[in-house]
Amino acid sequence: MSDFSPDKDLDLSFLYEIADGSDEFIVDSIGLFLEQTPLLLNTISDAINSGDWTTAASAAHKLKPNLGFFGMPLSQANIQEVELACKTGTPDVAAVLNKFNEVKATVNNNLLELQKIKTEKEANL
Repeated sequence: MSDFSPDKDLDLSFLYEIADGSDEFIVDSIGLFLEQTPLLLNTISDAINSGDWTTAASAAHKLKPNLGFFGMPLSQANIQEVELACKTGTPDVAAVLNKFNEVKATVNNNLLELQKIKTEKEANL
């Protein structure tokens, strides 16, 4: 099962492959992502808004592999752009904020989709 949605940049085929039929693994994995991702997004947002580029870059770096694991390659590439821009220490704030807001909107849509999948899988446990 792929569950690929290009408009949401979400492809769960890797998760399903390593879950090997375990709904419990899928539920637990999605649960961790749902817990951690909003915190990282808020950290990045707050850091960008306050000009704390080190924290923004660090949080973006932490978020990046999670996006890859959950099959969000476009969001992963975009958050890497945010990370790299923040690492310069003097980024174009408007450009960084624009790119970050693009990632945040897509990821937030994915969080809603993942919550639905988690709820459906939990019903099977």
